[in-house]
Amino acid sequence: MTDNIVRRLVFKFVLQVFLSVFWTGLATVVTGVVVAAAADARNIVGYFLRFLFSLFPAEGWGVLALIFYFLTFLTLYQYRRFRYYGEMIRAVRHIAEGRFDVAVPVKQKDDFGVLATDMNSLIARLRTSIEEERRAEQTKNELITNVSHDLRTPLTSILGYLGLIDDDKYRDELELRHYVQIANAKAKRLHVLIDDLFEYTRMRHGGMPLRKTRFNLTELLGQLLSQHRLGLQQAGMTASLSAPQEAVEVVGDPDKLVRVFENLLTNAMRYGRDGKRIDVAIRTGGGAAEVDVANYGEPISAADLPYIFERFYRADKSRTEADGVPGSGLGLAIAKGIVDQHGGAIVAYSDARSTVFQVRLPRGEHRPIS
Repeated sequence: MTDNIVRRLVFKFVLQVFLSVFWTGLATVVTGVVVAAAADARNIVGYFLRFLFSLFPAEGWGVLALIFYFLTFLTLYQYRRFRYYGEMIRAVRHIAEGRFDVAVPVKQKDDFGVLATDMNSLIARLRTSIEEERRAEQTKNELITNVSHDLRTPLTSILGYLGLIDDDKYRDELELRHYVQIANAKAKRLHVLIDDLFEYTRMRHGGMPLRKTRFNLTELLGQLLSQHRLGLQQAGMTASLSAPQEAVEVVGDPDKLVRVFENLLTNAMRYGRDGKRIDVAIRTGGGAAEVDVANYGEPISAADLPYIFERFYRADKSRTEADGVPGSGLGLAIAKGIVDQHGGAIVAYSDARSTVFQVRLPRGEHRPIS
């Protein structure tokens, strides 16, 4: 690539020199003929030219004319390029000063036009990199702010109630047990938040390797619903699983995917309690398995729906603490990260009838489980 560019530049320069020599020779001949005719004239021009020839030989003036014409024609050929150089230098100087909104002008369809195009691509990538760095810094600051707030809130409550207990500021054992229960609930919330934050950080920095294996997705979801039967009863809810008759096999890390479906099931129990039931459906097609987790409680607003997979985003802020099982605001972000690691996708749909979280996972090469 570089050798081709150098060859083209050398060829173009040699061609310009050749054309300059041709026009120089032609202009010199024409000038010689005109000057010779004028020198024989009986007028002031003729007297002046004969005076010049007496000071310096005609051959010398011819050499000077050759040099003058050659430099003139070569400069004319190079003038556009010199002007283009100036524009490129000014643009690069602005970029060096940090003004990335300036682009190098692309005016010629030659190697310098290619150079300008490549420089503009470099500027665009640099601008994108700087914007991503700024967003990353902003995200980091927001993460620190949110974590500090979410850690401080339960910790303040724990310290407050333990302080009351330590100072014997309770009326009887019943009130003491009430204070201990509150402190215990806040400590559990702190534990959940720290665990979720640790897992989210590992996932974001690639520190959570997948141990993929082929497993039966239907069996995994059936066991998960069975494990949550008591929680469902306490919430006054029921759950059903709809799946094909044959085993639905996928390739993935079952331990990580359990976390995904646990988060979705917990979410459905927390926010779909008014609907009294949760429906889990498995479908296959197109080399993938799709799992729908549907609840029939209060819908997610259209304004909140695009952001529910962002960390620390809570669509229903009024009920976050009210249900006794407060979330960290990281569950759906963790679920999305795990599904993305598996090469799948997770989306949410919500209307007045139901809220559905749909997980799509690649099945991999079909091979019966032994």
